[in-house]
Amino acid sequence: MSSISTSTARTGPLSEAAYARFAREVAKYPADQKQSAVMACLSIAQQEQGWVSADSEAAIAAYLGMAPIAVREVTTFYNMYNQQPVGQFKLNVCTNLPCQLRNGQAALEYLCAKLGIEPGATTPDGLFTVQPCECLGACADAPVMLVNDRQMVSLMSHDRLDDLVDTLKAQAQ
Repeated sequence: MSSISTSTARTGPLSEAAYARFAREVAKYPADQKQSAVMACLSIAQQEQGWVSADSEAAIAAYLGMAPIAVREVTTFYNMYNQQPVGQFKLNVCTNLPCQLRNGQAALEYLCAKLGIEPGATTPDGLFTVQPCECLGACADAPVMLVNDRQMVSLMSHDRLDDLVDTLKAQAQ
């Protein structure tokens, strides 16, 4: 495997801080297996930009010495990577069967109606993206949601959804 020059590795849409984080992730693996850090690098790019663009994928591929299509395959396989810009608050509502049986679909529909968007869409003000998702592993607390891929909220009745939206609006930058 050929080494990557610093100038090649540093081109693209990502900051020097992102590349420093990449280096820390790559250091966790043997030198000949640095591609193992691809998921961490994708996560870092998404944290920095809010989504994973084709330019970010290319920069990660160059940094890790991978074919760009190999990085793209990872991005498209996992639903945790945003492949297009999303709102400041991404709300994933579980619509898997256990949540369905406990009003998961109703929670999704209520939230979309409240925000005036369809599932998968972003509000015109750029604050909210609402998406259905698969099992979040908290079936006993259904319906459940994941906020910005980091915070799980449970037992999401209409009142709790209203409170969540109000709280997030108040936190908006």
